Amino acid sequence: MKVLLINGSPHAHGCTYRALSEMALVLQGEGIETEICQLGTAPVRGCTGCGACFAMKKNRCVHDDDAVNRVLEKCEEADGFVFGSPVHYASAGGSITSLMDRMFYAGSRLMRAKPACAIVSARRAGTTAAIDQLNKYFTISGMPIAASQYWPMVHGNTPEEVEKDEEGLQVMRQLARNLAWMMKSFALAREHGILPPAPEKEKRRTNFIR
Repeated sequence: MKVLLINGSPHAHGCTYRALSEMALVLQGEGIETEICQLGTAPVRGCTGCGACFAMKKNRCVHDDDAVNRVLEKCEEADGFVFGSPVHYASAGGSITSLMDRMFYAGSRLMRAKPACAIVSARRAGTTAAIDQLNKYFTISGMPIAASQYWPMVHGNTPEEVEKDEEGLQVMRQLARNLAWMMKSFALAREHGILPPAPEKEKRRTNFIR
């Protein structure tokens, strides 16, 4: 089993990375392979709403000049996900928002029924709003959400300050253990023929303005 942890911070080894790495250590201790995928500072274009991804039916975005399709390739082998972001104006960062808009629009089939969770880092506030934003991608895509013992966030302006957030790091460790338990439970269910419910073949769309 493998968990893909996506670092939506422009800082490769900043506060968000510190939280993700705490989870990665616990997951590895549970016998689960991990990969931290760093978005970095390269631009990630927003979704243009062109619909070409549906026409291609390849679980890829038609725009192939940034990180989105590279991440979608990794999703094919992942059994669980962690999306991490710094808090910018009480919301997730621009890069990870653009990434998730496009990857969930083009490739949500690669993630359906796989457990996921979101974590955020902040100097002070805006954390719960950012978590709510990220969790909505999972709930619209049929992904079970792993939880911890408190909101999945760490506080600090530097990785050294995050190191002092003992509660936040403990929350990360418990979140990783809960995610590992969910993944192992789902794998055991599949071994016994208990599969995720298939979606109805025709997806209904109701428009409120006629």
